[in-house]
Amino acid sequence: MASSLSPPEVPMELHRLNRDKLLNSLRDHLSISSRPNHGFVFLQGGEERTRYCTDHTELFRQESYFAYLFGVREPGFYGALDVASGNSILFVPRLPADYAVWLGEIKPLSYFKERYMVSMVYYTDEITKVLHEQYQGQGRKPLLYLLHGLNTDSNNYSKPAEFEGIEKFEMDMNTLHPILTECRVLKSDLELALIQFANDISSEAHVEVMRNAKVGMKEYQLESMFLHHTYMFGGCRHCSYTCICATGDNSAVLHYGHAAAPNDRTLQDGDMALLDMGAEFHFYGSDITNSFPVNGKFTRDQSLIYNAVLDAHNAVISSMKPGVCWVDMHKLAEKIILEALKKGGLLIGDINAMISERLGAMFMPHGLGHLLGIDTHDPGGYLKGAERPKELGLRSLRTSRELLEGMVITVEPGCYFIDAVLVPAMENSKTSRFFDHEQISRFRGFGGVRIESDVYVTSRGCVNMTKCPREIKDIEAVMAGAAWPIKRTPIPFENGESR
Repeated sequence: MASSLSPPEVPMELHRLNRDKLLNSLRDHLSISSRPNHGFVFLQGGEERTRYCTDHTELFRQESYFAYLFGVREPGFYGALDVASGNSILFVPRLPADYAVWLGEIKPLSYFKERYMVSMVYYTDEITKVLHEQYQGQGRKPLLYLLHGLNTDSNNYSKPAEFEGIEKFEMDMNTLHPILTECRVLKSDLELALIQFANDISSEAHVEVMRNAKVGMKEYQLESMFLHHTYMFGGCRHCSYTCICATGDNSAVLHYGHAAAPNDRTLQDGDMALLDMGAEFHFYGSDITNSFPVNGKFTRDQSLIYNAVLDAHNAVISSMKPGVCWVDMHKLAEKIILEALKKGGLLIGDINAMISERLGAMFMPHGLGHLLGIDTHDPGGYLKGAERPKELGLRSLRTSRELLEGMVITVEPGCYFIDAVLVPAMENSKTSRFFDHEQISRFRGFGGVRIESDVYVTSRGCVNMTKCPREIKDIEAVMAGAAWPIKRTPIPFENGESR
């Protein structure tokens, strides 16, 4: 096992530019609202946690909004941005003397000022004093813009900062969240470079797993190979999400791999594998799915389903550009899969009638894709006031927006044979007429196929950042030992050409 890749240097300039972007957007909003440019954007970083009541410290990963603005990897920090001056301030926890014995050197404040490229650094017990001294607005109490808003993927709310003395400040809980979320939707070149590296090392790891998968192995061995490769050669200590290493009928379980289904099945001859795994590098992630036969050779039925999904995947990417509606892309993927299933003899009847009855959702019950960045399901999929589609399948979409230049979004069509979905549809008077029941029965226990790539929207189209073999001939060749070169990928110009 080897790699052509190595972790790139991470410029903290990335986070300074993110802060500037937020301040410019916030000032524009305040100007339009006839509100003065004063106060502080104020965020609380993540806290280190222990495992339940024990002293076992779980591996820390920074809160995503805080990571976006400051790039801080340590727990217990706070951060402020002075709206009037643009100054950035970090507040660092005071560490006890025995920290140096157990956990390492206690860094001076100057270290954090230089490392994270901020204007000032103080201790967290100085927040109230410092912000009152720095405040340039009118009024007795300084104004804090706190982060509080709904994540439309999790339906959880972001937690506004809390600290001793906060009652001495005015608090705005509504302004910041939608503005900061929208800043995260469109990626800078520096952000794209990190997402591209996460894609490159993850693509390379997927190929290694594909090449080394064998009948008789355990699913968790595939997961282990991926995690080892991305950490060993990419320095990726974190994964973007829990690895999904599903084989056989497990590949019809959309979020397989959780604690109750822990990637522990034995690979059988004739199985399809569906591996959904993505590494994270300096907070920025990847989200990649490959599907392949564990014995290295596609059967006719496997080829039918795989090519149906691949055709949908490729058609969507070919159609993507600014202004295209994501709901339309989902419907396009559904239509192509239905057409392929009809051509393969599994479905009968008029395609438009199938679409009207939402038959596509019986084979692809999840959404086509989601925004990607510091979070696997990056926020901003639904603007404030926007409603989710209500139709079957479409209501699972994590965004219904029109594409914008600078977005990174996953394209992940799939086709699954899920008894809990298909059996009711085959018994329903409105949809049963579309199924060739005998042909469909051949695919009971087949599982499913998903193909997922991370795609960057340019001014004229898009660029696929994922570099995995997709065509059947290429997959079979790689699994037989053929080379699959992965080179460090340049970030594209806005017109889609490479640098």
